[in-house]
Amino acid sequence: MIRKVARRIVEDLGFETAEAENGEEALARCKAAMPDLILLDWNMPVMSGIEFVTRLRALPADRAPRVVFCTSNSGAVDIHKGIEAGADEYVIKPFDEASLRAKLGNIGLG
Repeated sequence: MIRKVARRIVEDLGFETAEAENGEEALARCKAAMPDLILLDWNMPVMSGIEFVTRLRALPADRAPRVVFCTSNSGAVDIHKGIEAGADEYVIKPFDEASLRAKLGNIGLG
């Protein structure tokens, strides 16, 4: 359900969207064509969100995509760990349209 809400919000902002079932698939998609924005969960199958963003930031790219964690990991330590790994912003689930739009605005995409 959260993925559907997030997808609708970013599509309403004019982004094309694609979904991946797990971190490994998402990383492969990024290697093929780097997106402008990535929304990801901390707890994903195959590869955690932290591992994904760390590996993503290690990829050579002309421009780095904006990365927003959308997760229920809401502790201050988790938020700092996510940002340190390379995320640009962090939104706690469950979130609404206003919350996600505000976070995207914080990173220049709202």
